[in-house]
Amino acid sequence: MTNDPSYRDRENQKANTEDNNTLTNRQGHPVTNNQNIRTVGNRGPATLENYDFVEKISHFDRERIPERVVHARGAGAHGYFEAYGTVGDEPVSKYTRAKLFQEKGKQTPVFVRFSSVIHGGHSPETLRDPRGFAVKFYTEDGNWDLVGNNLKIFFIRDAIKFPDMIHAFKPDPVTNIQDAERFFDFCASSPETFHMVTFVYSPWGIPANYRMMQGSGVNTYKWVNHAGEAVLVKYHWEPKQGIKNLTQKEASEIQGTNFNHATQDLHQAIERSEYPEWELLVQIISDDEHPELDFDPLDDTKLWPEDQFPWRPVGKMILNRNPVNYFTEVEQVAFGTGVLVDGLDFSDDKMLQGRTFSYSDTQRHRVGANYLQLPINAPKKRVATNQSGGQMEYYVDRSPSHNPHINYEPSLLGGLVEAQQSGKEYTPLIEGRLVRESIDRSNNTQQAGDTYRRFQDWERDELILNLVNDLSRCDVRIRDAMVALAAEADEEYGRRLREGLQNSSKGGSSQKPLGNKNGDQAPDQAVNISHKAKPY
Repeated sequence: MTNDPSYRDRENQKANTEDNNTLTNRQGHPVTNNQNIRTVGNRGPATLENYDFVEKISHFDRERIPERVVHARGAGAHGYFEAYGTVGDEPVSKYTRAKLFQEKGKQTPVFVRFSSVIHGGHSPETLRDPRGFAVKFYTEDGNWDLVGNNLKIFFIRDAIKFPDMIHAFKPDPVTNIQDAERFFDFCASSPETFHMVTFVYSPWGIPANYRMMQGSGVNTYKWVNHAGEAVLVKYHWEPKQGIKNLTQKEASEIQGTNFNHATQDLHQAIERSEYPEWELLVQIISDDEHPELDFDPLDDTKLWPEDQFPWRPVGKMILNRNPVNYFTEVEQVAFGTGVLVDGLDFSDDKMLQGRTFSYSDTQRHRVGANYLQLPINAPKKRVATNQSGGQMEYYVDRSPSHNPHINYEPSLLGGLVEAQQSGKEYTPLIEGRLVRESIDRSNNTQQAGDTYRRFQDWERDELILNLVNDLSRCDVRIRDAMVALAAEADEEYGRRLREGLQNSSKGGSSQKPLGNKNGDQAPDQAVNISHKAKPY
């Protein structure tokens, strides 16, 4: 019977039958045994030709792409942006010709990634750190990435200092432990950081979750209208869920039970159909140096005072769909501050211009030269370029009518052609010597004092407590420099910080998470409270 050809055909057909639930390998071959590698006898040794195993394990070995140097820990969601068609009470077309803003009710798909900045991919979401707030708009003119943070300012104003800042905030290169003394050594030596330090060491440094925090573009951008006229603009996201922050004690208690709480909160809220919503507001000023101000409007360590430059609503964003797969969407999504559409433009902000190179460059390193072909990054419209090649290219950006032999421009033989400019280009006059100098109006501490005075009493108490916890373990030169900055910002601020340090214990180590009072005692505590066990 077993030699009957028809029987063998039926058995082979049965063995190769598959449906939508059948496991295959990457070549499309059905996997008939996913429990055992091929061995000589059931005890081994294994043979080299275990193709399914080799393919499976070699892919597993490469599952992790290089982690983001910053913003490694993140969560994300899909949604849409709905335009009001106005900026405050005025037609938005007065200021920008960007199509996504023009019509009331016009909806644009978005993907948002929230993140912490300094810590690794599986770090607790309760650590003291700014939070990233990056939005990818899939507009009809291509993608626009609005890449910012929850806090509206930054530590530094010149991009050349970014690697130094991150090195100081990251773990010590010898011990691999975050060290508050390294953090404050950089900040005490860089007075422009003091405004951001004031925010980060207050409860604003630990948002309760991603849904209940603000967002900001941080840097200054430009809007350009059809006439080629431009204004400076700042972007602000305001959560409709309200704003909530945590004290250090509250954050430590949450971390003891769940280090994924913010990701879980976002995911579960969307699953419950409690869709998070933010309103997008902008501040607008003319594109000039504004000598009447005591700060430079391009300085990203500064806030634009709301009483002078009111927040004007332009639209709202709602997140209503969770990712299907974390890696393909949240991990591989790639943002860049240079990703703008017609009607949006860069300002002369030195930090922004440095970010514009760095962000897209790091995505090409991290995800690959063809990262924009991934579905999460690809625009939701036609793409036609003369670019090709590179690792993992899986389609060629060509038009159906495009001569496939022509991968250059210009051409008379059917190549791609340039688009027509729809509005007048903005052409500012740039004049001056090429120099390496700091901006004239640094004014490093005044707004830190303003921020301190705006804080509620409990926020000021928490700020001083957290600063004392860390600075008391730092070199006296660092302590003195930080007290001097605080006193320059506000007399009470400086006095309370000085008195707190005078009354604090100077013992202990600075090697611990920022703001955590007794984190340096954890190694000994683990030994003292642990339970003995016998070997087995």
